[in-house]
Amino acid sequence: MKIVGVDTHLVGNPWKNWVFVTVTTDEGIVGVGEGTVNCFGKTVEQGVAEITQHILGHNPFQMELLVQTLIRDIYSEGGQIHKSAVCAIEVACWDIVGKALGVPIHTLLGGKIHPRVRAYANGWYRGDRTPEAFHSAAKAVVARGYTALKFDPFGAEWRIMDPYNEDLSIDIIAAVRDAVGPRVDVLVEGHSRFSPSIALKLAERMAPSRPTWFEEPIHHQNNAAMADVARHSAVPIATGESLTSEHQFAELLATNTVSILQPEIHHLGGLLKAKQVCGMVDAFYGVVAPHNAQGPVSTAMCLQLAGATPNFFIQEIFDEYNVEWERDLVSHSAEVVDGWIDIPDRPGLGLELDLTECSRHPYEKTFFLPLFKSGWEKREAQDQTA
Repeated sequence: MKIVGVDTHLVGNPWKNWVFVTVTTDEGIVGVGEGTVNCFGKTVEQGVAEITQHILGHNPFQMELLVQTLIRDIYSEGGQIHKSAVCAIEVACWDIVGKALGVPIHTLLGGKIHPRVRAYANGWYRGDRTPEAFHSAAKAVVARGYTALKFDPFGAEWRIMDPYNEDLSIDIIAAVRDAVGPRVDVLVEGHSRFSPSIALKLAERMAPSRPTWFEEPIHHQNNAAMADVARHSAVPIATGESLTSEHQFAELLATNTVSILQPEIHHLGGLLKAKQVCGMVDAFYGVVAPHNAQGPVSTAMCLQLAGATPNFFIQEIFDEYNVEWERDLVSHSAEVVDGWIDIPDRPGLGLELDLTECSRHPYEKTFFLPLFKSGWEKREAQDQTA
């Protein structure tokens, strides 16, 4: 079997353009992958186009060789953009292999160890940045059966916070805890906003609300600083979504300070590297909560990884809070029932991409998430004239 074609399909979702890829073989099997990155849809699309020449004619079953060809042999460090382009192709090849053998990808990754996985909701807070609005929205989330939810209460803050916004953020966290009760996991998102000292101050202040984690409170580029925050934080720190290699994870794990890691399949270059990272985390007695803030193909990718990962903890999902037409893009969408998702047993990823539906939602350059602009949480297209 040989790879004979690679095509990209950009889909315009108002808060992030989705980048889907289809890989075609000489036997007519078509695999699907995703390589979405915030604000860089066209760039990833071009990246896919540029690296395709290196794998035409390759056997999609030779996954290690394919990944080495697209990462090591290219010999350029493109970070999240490079790895996301590789990921889209690599996952599509896993899909091809699964379809050719008639088995789901999780069988190829070691076999299904979890018949279903717990999910946490994200993208549910799109109203005003007030305790009352978050309280009402959080109640609606748990009414839908979720037992965990994540949110960023910090507005557009960066590095430091004034007293008003600090108090408001802590009040929002307390309001969410009050709304969901004591047995629901409350996950606080930091989006790399703060300096280490402010992150520790916020962790101490939010601790009475018993968050399960405080996610990426400082920028990911300094593992030593992240480890220091984790070592002194009153709330467990979760991080890892922005890291782009197993080496970065190894460096962080060696500090023995973070035990909730969030590998992003896109940023690691696909399922092969993501599975390796999960094993590394397991060796340090940690758990993984794969990051997933993209489209429905990404969700399917995460479910395959989660199903075959012994130290899996919980899965991020936006699907119920994305655009209504997301479900029309694929043949089988993830179904959250009472806060859980069944791991599918259909061959490959377990879905097909509807290219006709994809074409109905064109790319727009204004579709991205401006995390340091007031009102970003409404997840609306950005007005470039403002």
